[in-house]
Amino acid sequence: MALYALVLSLALVQLLPSVFAVPAPLNNIAQPHPERAKHVPAPSSASALVKSHALPAPLCFPSLGFLMPAVVPADNSQWWCDPATEYAFVGFSYEVTACQTRAQLHKEFADIRQHFQSRYVRLYGFCDREGFYDDIVDAAWANTLGVHALIWFGFDGSDVWISRRDTLLAALHANPRAKFVTRVLQFGSEPLFDNVLPHDQLAQQVTLAKANLSSLGIPVTVSELAYGYQEHGGAQDVLNAIDSINIHMLPFFSQQASTSDQAWPLVQNDLNWFIAHGNGKKMYFDENGWPSVTSPSVQPNSPNAVADVTNERGYYELLDQHCQDLKAVVGGGIGWFAHIYSDNQEPGYGIYDSKGKMKFPFAPRTQC
Repeated sequence: MALYALVLSLALVQLLPSVFAVPAPLNNIAQPHPERAKHVPAPSSASALVKSHALPAPLCFPSLGFLMPAVVPADNSQWWCDPATEYAFVGFSYEVTACQTRAQLHKEFADIRQHFQSRYVRLYGFCDREGFYDDIVDAAWANTLGVHALIWFGFDGSDVWISRRDTLLAALHANPRAKFVTRVLQFGSEPLFDNVLPHDQLAQQVTLAKANLSSLGIPVTVSELAYGYQEHGGAQDVLNAIDSINIHMLPFFSQQASTSDQAWPLVQNDLNWFIAHGNGKKMYFDENGWPSVTSPSVQPNSPNAVADVTNERGYYELLDQHCQDLKAVVGGGIGWFAHIYSDNQEPGYGIYDSKGKMKFPFAPRTQC
């Protein structure tokens, strides 16, 4: 595959997305996850999200019980909850490739908040419709949800991510509510694993985005597998640049996978790697789950891995059982998302099936 140079501007002007240089077209990229099976080889043997003066729940956003103000506050300096309170279940991955209408966003965000006691949605996929992120902000504000926003690279080797980046950065600056619901901006999904950019250039993109968003107080991260870092020598420059560590935890694809109730050592293996290399930063499991079905593009790397509804449910029950272990992790504990809200968004991974019926009871712990 041909590789093309990425041209970066040296100027780090902090306000406008136009400070970013436009790189040449990127290299061809592997097919996406979870639309493709993962082959992950067996592993070898002071964050901007740390708030020292955060208000306690329910006086901080987006804690359960928080009441949204009638008008937009003057600033967000004491708006967010202490990340140390953001452990256990925090919300759902939510794919937006369908370009949901504003009405659908409001309906489903209300369900995510009220039915499941979520605090966040983590966006997955892309919608290039003009004004779409404004619809996300509107639905999140109305339903007291924080958002893990996403710059989606795509998987066709194009440079469309550049315009998506600039459009999203512009929306974050232009919409007065955006900085009050956008907890973090992600580069993803799995740019290291998919070899979208060399890791030093990805770290530069993170640094540029942080400078752009510094006046808004919005941190920046990368949404990635442990193996995505490991296959690039650890990509410590990326880990040093990001503000929080947003981890893809998908133990079904491990070469040691069997049933989900046996997955805790697999979770620990990846988590311990991030603890060792993450400099104490806040961590989330954001693309995190176990499929209920396989398909030609979702195949295990272990002959013993079982994909069914029982094991999908069992994986989330496993995380609940280890709530205290996850709470104790350096950086303020692990907050985890369920990937994904509905099978209509990602077949086999949803809490809801394709007809809108819950596949199993789902009421995970939000504290312990």
